[in-house]
Amino acid sequence: MSTAPAPAGPDIAAWPPLDGAAAAHGPALLNWAADTSPKRPRVCLVRGARGSGKSQLLAWFLMGSAGHPRTVVHAAVLAEGMLTDAFAWELGRQLGYGPLSPTRLLDRLVVDQRPLMLLVPDLHRSGRGPADLPPARPATLVEELLVPLLELPGTRAIVEVGDSGLLDDWAHTASVETLHVGDAPSGPLAEPPTADLMAQVPRTRDGRPLWDQAPQAAREHALDRALLAPDSQQAVRALLTDPGYLLYGSSVSIAACLADERIPAPPGLRSTWRLAAPQLSNTEHDPAERAALLHAAALGTSPGLARYLLPLAEAHVFTAVWARPDAVITALAQVPAGQGELFAADPLGDVTLLDPATGLSSAPAPFLPPGSARPHGIAVHRDGSLLLLTDTGTLHPTGDDPTGVLDHIATHHGQAALKNPVVTPSAIGQCLRSGTTVVGDEQGNVHVWDRAAHYTGPRARALHAAPITAVTCLAFPDDGHTLVMSAAMDGTVRLWETSAEPMPVPVEQRPALVTSMAAADTADGPVLAVAWNDATLHLWHLPTSRMRQVPLLVPCRALALSPDSHLTVAGPDGAYALSLDTGRLWD
Repeated sequence: MSTAPAPAGPDIAAWPPLDGAAAAHGPALLNWAADTSPKRPRVCLVRGARGSGKSQLLAWFLMGSAGHPRTVVHAAVLAEGMLTDAFAWELGRQLGYGPLSPTRLLDRLVVDQRPLMLLVPDLHRSGRGPADLPPARPATLVEELLVPLLELPGTRAIVEVGDSGLLDDWAHTASVETLHVGDAPSGPLAEPPTADLMAQVPRTRDGRPLWDQAPQAAREHALDRALLAPDSQQAVRALLTDPGYLLYGSSVSIAACLADERIPAPPGLRSTWRLAAPQLSNTEHDPAERAALLHAAALGTSPGLARYLLPLAEAHVFTAVWARPDAVITALAQVPAGQGELFAADPLGDVTLLDPATGLSSAPAPFLPPGSARPHGIAVHRDGSLLLLTDTGTLHPTGDDPTGVLDHIATHHGQAALKNPVVTPSAIGQCLRSGTTVVGDEQGNVHVWDRAAHYTGPRARALHAAPITAVTCLAFPDDGHTLVMSAAMDGTVRLWETSAEPMPVPVEQRPALVTSMAAADTADGPVLAVAWNDATLHLWHLPTSRMRQVPLLVPCRALALSPDSHLTVAGPDGAYALSLDTGRLWD
């Protein structure tokens, strides 16, 4: 009997040339990373004095780590200047979850049992904000997030702790490997900058700072320096009341200061920052996108800041029209033949009409759902009657429907689910123009109901191999075609033109879940909006297959898109509406 040869370990020749601390300690670090046996510690602490080469060693390892499955680094989060929240936002982004709170991040990692290799440089330099508060101390990040991360059974980590003693107490009860790089610097130490950062910021003739022209160091550390100034209260207030600094400054430093209730802040700024900071902490967003995001976050809580940012936001490809951080919405649908009004459902089962200009409830729905119904999806027909999908997978027709179409659809799916629970409805969508209703089920099937021919039953196809999470459709009367769009728990988005067979491959597949979809035929052609659970929105221009990614401020559970490119985003943490510039969105 022959046995398969053991897979070869990583080859050090695939890494950059050994030099400095990497020459002395690189082989040992690589040996630890390559050994995934249960007897080997899952955590490697890199210790040493400032300037001894710790960061150079970690950089060397990271540059070659992707070449072998045992050494692949799934996330590398620079801890310098990080709060617990900011560390969690960045780690969540790198792992494909989007920016999450520490608690939600840990919950996701408990469920996601894939192995995790984590690289944490400069843990001993973490912390931000007023020095007398816990967020300024590295130990806070260790206690609140890092130790719970390291104790997850699938986590392996390389953590740079310097000569701080961080994680020493934890290491007494856990199995840890230690690399001591050295007690002395390997060369001359760079002196920390001492220049007055505010002096480096260009100003207008009347003395106002021009933060868009400021050096990066000034943007990043101006607030940190202000906390240490003799007149710190005045210096900090000057920055927190400067909209330009809020737009261009360090979102993490601002978050650290606003967490201190002793520091005065403009009305509503703390609420605005809690909403915006997770996305603003992403350094990949350009200034125009930052302005649009901050404007959207400020609309519902800080009107003065929103007014200042409006001209900048209007120059971007999306601009917030209204925001309601107090709204909790589980489902949305456009009102047929209306002026942009929306039906909106809340967790208690109430369905109301929303004013498209303000997002405020203007009236109860003319047809109220049964008291026990908790709508998670709404389809609206041209006569105003509603078909509600509840959280239990039941379809409820509501309103005066003399044709009996909605009753027929609900009965059909109810009877099918009784016979076979795997075909229980899980998503519902509509086309306002044609009256077509589309239903997705737990088995991955999509059912298209033509209002004019409902008596023949739906056209159905098995589009996915997992439960459907979102569906919508668009009818094109000029050519008689109907385009169905669907998404499922397998992370796929598919298109099906119902007069032909479904496309053999998905339009998109990601390691994330679609939470809602909406489509409309806009002045610039058909557009599909897809909300994902990693806090991103994908806007597809269907005629050209171009896609634009937009950051989401709140977890999205419901979308509505109107023909005039008005997009409403809603979920458990609030709702807001965007005006999309579809003429420039995909440039």
